[in-house]
Amino acid sequence: MADDSDLDLVISRLLNVPRALVWNAWTDPAHLRHWWCPKPWTTEVIALDLVPGGSFHTRMRGPGGEVSDNPGAFLEIVPQSRIVWTTALVAGLRPAPEPWMPMTAFITLSDEGAGTRYVARVLHKDKAARDRHEEMGFFDGWGTCIGQLEHHAGGLR
Repeated sequence: MADDSDLDLVISRLLNVPRALVWNAWTDPAHLRHWWCPKPWTTEVIALDLVPGGSFHTRMRGPGGEVSDNPGAFLEIVPQSRIVWTTALVAGLRPAPEPWMPMTAFITLSDEGAGTRYVARVLHKDKAARDRHEEMGFFDGWGTCIGQLEHHAGGLR
């Protein structure tokens, strides 16, 4: 996958947690719900079927009653290394009815020292969608969640 800075948003962070714990926190619904969205929002994990074509569906709720429903589908799962999902498709790789923001996310994990290099790359259909996602607070929101992931995974030791 080639880097396209006009269409992609990327965060790379070194987490001070072993990769196996980061993977566990990412792939177990009991853990994912604790860090997936910035607090004080909460996450309900509706589906986490970690196979290509499997459903990835979360519902986030805000403190004021806001709801963000996020159905999608996994495209690729490489244990301990890579998770790819999209909001353009749902379970069984059926086209999503109306994704609020069509995107494809690549999460890669690699060992770096005693920690994990965590890279999130989100692909958008055009520059306008990329810019809209960035203006919505991509770096703050996803960055906060990555920090919450590190904290939660660290507690799994």
